[in-house]
Amino acid sequence: MPFDPQQPERVDVVALNILKTISSPLSVEESSCDVTASIGIAQTCGTSPTSAEQVIHEADIAMYQAKKAGRNRYSWFNPAMESELRIRSDLENSIRKAIAEGEFVPYYQQQVDIETGDLVGFEMLAHWQAPHMNGITAEVFIPVAEEIGAIAALSESLIRTALNDAKQWDPRLVLSVNISPVQLRDPWFSQKLLHMLIESGFPPERLEIEITESCLHDQIGTVRSMITSLKNQGIRISLDDFGSGYSSLTQLRSLPFDQLKIDRSFVTGLADDEANRKLVEAIVSLAKGLNLPVTAEGIESEPVHQVLRSMGAMKGQGFLYGKPQSAWETSAMLAERNLLIAPMEHPAPDDRAHRSLMPKHGQAG
Repeated sequence: MPFDPQQPERVDVVALNILKTISSPLSVEESSCDVTASIGIAQTCGTSPTSAEQVIHEADIAMYQAKKAGRNRYSWFNPAMESELRIRSDLENSIRKAIAEGEFVPYYQQQVDIETGDLVGFEMLAHWQAPHMNGITAEVFIPVAEEIGAIAALSESLIRTALNDAKQWDPRLVLSVNISPVQLRDPWFSQKLLHMLIESGFPPERLEIEITESCLHDQIGTVRSMITSLKNQGIRISLDDFGSGYSSLTQLRSLPFDQLKIDRSFVTGLADDEANRKLVEAIVSLAKGLNLPVTAEGIESEPVHQVLRSMGAMKGQGFLYGKPQSAWETSAMLAERNLLIAPMEHPAPDDRAHRSLMPKHGQAG
């Protein structure tokens, strides 16, 4: 389409008209079909390339940018997009290679009884143990792994390792594991998990699976079936990041959850924010009414700890109780507390590549 570079809005109008036309409902036999488009726009003006292949390449990149921005929209190409695409491609390839080479390892964050201070378990977090990927957090690599279909392989390798680590711990300690919404779409997931439990010899009653509220919004039927299957195996189910998603009272009543985890966004500034305090009190009251234990995430200061303690019995986790640690560090800490029932099987830190912690995703791993 020829256009005046000084009037790019003419192209915008055409793109918007295309989107509007395509999105008009279509009648297909007795059904109605809704279609949307993502449009990428490139130009040959100024210093832009003139070869058809390069223009199409740039338009394709811009189209994927429109998809990333939410679909049913258009996007003009700019050079930064190509750089971003190259970085993303490198990251995807690195993730696949890291899974094959075992670079993803579990780290463990303490969970404590807020009232007594006793250690009650650990949450497993994903950590990318590779010098060249130092600083790439789980908030970055987990969503990418989900999008490229690699999250199941990544998560299952972490869970398998964590089960073998945790069976050395005192039998009173629980292992919590985050499950990606993508994994809950797999009808064989519960069978895979049962196989890993049998393979490791880890007791199902010491395993807690955490799922996020977003799962309930998208696939409530599948989630209900999956939760029932997991509970039949003796596994406990926790609703993670409660308060940040879409769950309703009806879903809480109808789904057999064993615990609620209060989202860290409500907890971190609890001591200084009256509105947050009231919200947390409401969540705790709701959980008590449903006879569900509560865990508060993101506890980073003693004042927050004291506020939560005043609300009654619950578990807590956060940097106040210690940063997430490697399997070796966790085993060493448990040995000091006489909470280890088997010798440590992991090499000392000097023999391993230890890098910065990979923080929790919203979370898988």
